[in-house]
Amino acid sequence: MTAESDADEAAADRPDRPDATDDSAGTMRGRAGENRLKLWLLLRANRLVVAGALTVLVFVVSVAIAAGISPSLAAKVEAKDPIETLFSAMITAIVTGATLVVTIGQLVLTQENGPLGDQRDRMDGALAVRETVAELLGSPAPTNPASFLDALLGVASERADALRESVRDRDAGGTGETDRPDEPALREDVDELASSVGESADAVRDRLDGTRFGSFDVVFAALDFPYGREIAHAERVAADHGEALTDDERDLLGDLTEALSLFGPAREHVKTLYFQWALIDLSRLILYAAVPALVVAGAMVAVVDVGTFPGRTLGVDHLTLVVAGAFAVTLLPFSLFVSYVVRVLTLAKRTLAIGPLVLRDTE
Repeated sequence: MTAESDADEAAADRPDRPDATDDSAGTMRGRAGENRLKLWLLLRANRLVVAGALTVLVFVVSVAIAAGISPSLAAKVEAKDPIETLFSAMITAIVTGATLVVTIGQLVLTQENGPLGDQRDRMDGALAVRETVAELLGSPAPTNPASFLDALLGVASERADALRESVRDRDAGGTGETDRPDEPALREDVDELASSVGESADAVRDRLDGTRFGSFDVVFAALDFPYGREIAHAERVAADHGEALTDDERDLLGDLTEALSLFGPAREHVKTLYFQWALIDLSRLILYAAVPALVVAGAMVAVVDVGTFPGRTLGVDHLTLVVAGAFAVTLLPFSLFVSYVVRVLTLAKRTLAIGPLVLRDTE
């Protein structure tokens, strides 16, 4: 992501519900024993801040190691030239890494390139999905990713409420079947399903409000709706109470399942677009960071020796501080790579399954 979108992301940070994951739906809540700090670092934290923290950590650890080992770095530089050895290797690593990053960016872009026929197929597929969603909504599908997901959640919530009201109306005397022994269990299960869908959808819609694609907020909010769990819940209601449901209620339950099943591929599509967006931004940021890193590494090789930075501060040689700082700066492209890729990999692992499949223990 760009620095501007990361700034927006940081500004949008707010206390979230307990973080955890159900891989069947990508939900980020409800799993016992999750470390909130770990999840914040892996997913929610500003990526530039994480990269900066890694850079500072490298500097501090480098100073501590150099200051705590005898003989001092200055003495070692007098005997041989570890600075030239270290930063010559860093120059090679930076150039090689930047080249690999450009290759990654090209691989991402190749997914957007292709002959006219392939592009037409992509367009036909996208329009077919939009037509299906438009039929579901009763109006044209939104073009904004956040609004698109919000509309699907709204329909799912409305259909869950319609199913609950249908069962309640029947129990109030509309069909004269209130004496059947399975009616209380049906009411309880349908009410639980409708409440679960409605509460989850409302919470996610609140978080989607005002978000814009390019930041992580849209994807992060969408992950919190457990559509797979709700599909499985609807399937259990149909299996347990198929005979007790009226034809209209079966249709309402089918409509609810349809709305939930459409949210799955919609979320996966938005997630895929975010992956491409983030990897392209990562490539650009690493190329930006590679230039000052090369300059610093070159300066250390060409200019710095044991007499360039004499003196000590708080018992630490100035030369040690300079070498550690330069080493941290030259590692900045790698820190950016780690901060972005760890989020992408974590997100990918937590959303491997589509539909009601559970790949890890959940609460």
